[in-house]
Amino acid sequence: MSYQTIEVHNSTPHIGAEIRGVDLSNPLGNQQFQEVHDALTDRLVIFFRDQKLSVEQHKDFGRRFGKLHMHPASPNLIADHPEVLIIKADDKAKYIAGEDWHSDVSCDPEPPMGSILYLTEVPPDGGGDTMFANMYLAYETLSQPIRKLIDGLTAVHDGEKHYRGRYGNDDRGKVYPRAEHPIVRTHPETGKKCLFVNRFFTTHIVGLSKSESDAILEMLYRHIETPELSMRFKWTPNAVAFWDNRCTQHHALWDYYPHRRYGHRVTVCGQKPY
Repeated sequence: MSYQTIEVHNSTPHIGAEIRGVDLSNPLGNQQFQEVHDALTDRLVIFFRDQKLSVEQHKDFGRRFGKLHMHPASPNLIADHPEVLIIKADDKAKYIAGEDWHSDVSCDPEPPMGSILYLTEVPPDGGGDTMFANMYLAYETLSQPIRKLIDGLTAVHDGEKHYRGRYGNDDRGKVYPRAEHPIVRTHPETGKKCLFVNRFFTTHIVGLSKSESDAILEMLYRHIETPELSMRFKWTPNAVAFWDNRCTQHHALWDYYPHRRYGHRVTVCGQKPY
């Protein structure tokens, strides 16, 4: 692709790119918005360094791509900004957000289109990288017999499995989302097929016995974790990562305890997978 208003520097041949020449604190013009959109579609996850964003500017950037998603388990710690999820870990944390391969909130009937994470604080001695994997490539590198086996199957994604009690708020009586999605979904913009199961939320394949479902899902999870499908992003203060939640999975590494990592995430609404 050719770009006139941005610079796109690929992270690996298969996934990821750093975008330069953009100040996300200012509204994007129509051409620059289209080029950022095209870069996301082409590279699946894109990164912007050295940004200075207020909460409102962060939300405004997300809204250019669609309505903002409300996280079903967020304790809404930022007043008047329920669309913003705080991402943090420090010496008091018992776990972090995203410490296994997953697609954000895949338990929703209409899972998010994408997520935009802005980190203002990173561990002083390194660590805290995020890994991103290409789910187009995950599907394409399966053998033909396995692709034939899973095409047309559906699986259940359940928020209860991951969210209950996770954020420290009183969630007694709360019902978390649960949905059934194709194991192989079609990206609504590119028309390409990609894998859509993950360890966080997927509980079982519909219509199979538990042993059959567990075996197939574990095989797919291990395949998704193949290093050649992924890239690793090293965070710097005030960097932004924007990933297409429909065709990627990500994994946040917790290798910096007891140091602090802090930021905000906004998420863009998506549509029912097909």
